Amino acid sequence: MDSREVALHIERLIKFALKKGLIEELDVIPSRNALMDLFKIEKPYEGEVSEEELDSPSPILNKLLDYAVQIGLIEDTVTHRDLMDARIMGLLMPRESEVVKKFNTIASEKGIEKATEYFYKLSQASNYIRMDRTSQNLYWRTQTEYGSLEITINLSKPEKDPKEIEAAKKIPQSGYPKCLLCIENVGFAGNLNHPARQNLRIIPVKVAGEQWYFQYSPYVYYNEHCILLHEEHIPMKISEKTFVRLFDFIEQFPHYFMGSNADLPIVGGSILSHEHFQGGRHVFPMEEAPIEEYFIHPQYPNIKAGIVKWPMSTIRLSSKDRDKLIALSSHILNTWKGYSDESCDILAYSKKNGELIPHNTITPIARINNEGEFEIDLVLRNNRTTDEYPYGIFHPHEELHHIKKENIGLIEVMGLAVLPGRLKFELEEIIKFLIGEEKFNPDLYGEGSPLYKHIPWIKELLLKYGTNCTREEAENYIKQEVGNKFLKVLLDAGVFKRDEKGKKAFERFIKTVGFEKIDMKGDLK
Repeated sequence: MDSREVALHIERLIKFALKKGLIEELDVIPSRNALMDLFKIEKPYEGEVSEEELDSPSPILNKLLDYAVQIGLIEDTVTHRDLMDARIMGLLMPRESEVVKKFNTIASEKGIEKATEYFYKLSQASNYIRMDRTSQNLYWRTQTEYGSLEITINLSKPEKDPKEIEAAKKIPQSGYPKCLLCIENVGFAGNLNHPARQNLRIIPVKVAGEQWYFQYSPYVYYNEHCILLHEEHIPMKISEKTFVRLFDFIEQFPHYFMGSNADLPIVGGSILSHEHFQGGRHVFPMEEAPIEEYFIHPQYPNIKAGIVKWPMSTIRLSSKDRDKLIALSSHILNTWKGYSDESCDILAYSKKNGELIPHNTITPIARINNEGEFEIDLVLRNNRTTDEYPYGIFHPHEELHHIKKENIGLIEVMGLAVLPGRLKFELEEIIKFLIGEEKFNPDLYGEGSPLYKHIPWIKELLLKYGTNCTREEAENYIKQEVGNKFLKVLLDAGVFKRDEKGKKAFERFIKTVGFEKIDMKGDLK
């Protein structure tokens, strides 16, 4: 590629940035000059540049990244290309203050929904949200007795080259930014250990009298997948303040739900060191799940309450009175934190070196429901481990690890499986056995083989479906069976099991909280 062709791609990118509102007409010359300086181009492209209909700048960026490799500006690895990608788009981004000002102006003149629409589109156009990668994720739904579960195979996060991993180990850790959620990430150039964030912008939001910041996830798993993060690098904690924050946010952003990963290892989020929430604009299977047992609390007569028909142990509360909801949610949380039921392997605490280690917490999800009420789902969690279940008693058990081994966080709790990218290849190989393209011989797949962990499952599938399936049949069977596995994952994570013993145990806890059972008409049972 010669310099004239690179100059053309620079002009294409500037046209894209203009069209998407990243820059304005007065920004064209300085933006062009900055890009020319970056790529060591002496003069701009001379000639017509045709209009293009592009949703993402990736096709143009890939050409520029190829040239950056060609001239030795970067190495040809995924990480180096990503660092340069953000650097390029950073030169076309409005300043943080400009984005915030425009967001607030739109919110005051047209409403918060239009403001988030602007910000979401900006985050996509800047390539901060990698739509070119998230569009590669596999997605389907699996019908179960608990509704239609959502299944995704995550192909959006590229794997690092082994050489990059080695190189990253040699880079001294600066501790800046402290984590991926800190506000200092805005405009950060990144390195082999930390992604570049020159194209990141965040919106300040006052929540419960505190300073928080609103942004979108770079790898959206669902529509308008957003993150609300505390201004300080403080650890996650589920408390009464959590419920105040959740309801305060959804009151300001009524078109979004907002929830929190639990605050303990195993059942908590991937970044427990920084207080944050996740939300967005998506109806999850759990939200659609009905209440199967109704209750009333004498001290909170205006709150509707019930146990949700869901694989995980979930209490749903709804009311117009947010203060009463906060009070009752806090009461449930505090009761649960100290609650034990050995018949269900639930212990609130264990002792280690004379110190009490807490095991019980809650995953809360708040929204405005279809009746315009505040609504919150409280999912009871416990992170105990034993010799039999070293990964967690209420965690996917080992026989499911060939499909899902990672923590069950907020997104999975709500019924959306985020499964590892390795499954794309592995499931395709299993399909070959079902359609008779290859003969299955377990002796050929030793411990180093990607299919080794699937051997018992493959045997089950072949016994159930045989080896003469059409490709369409095989693909449908695999999708259904993976969905069934995810259902088992959620059932494993449920603290009160879905059998009669578990249901009675759940009702015992409900009564401990002070609830009384009622029928659908509201009469005491």
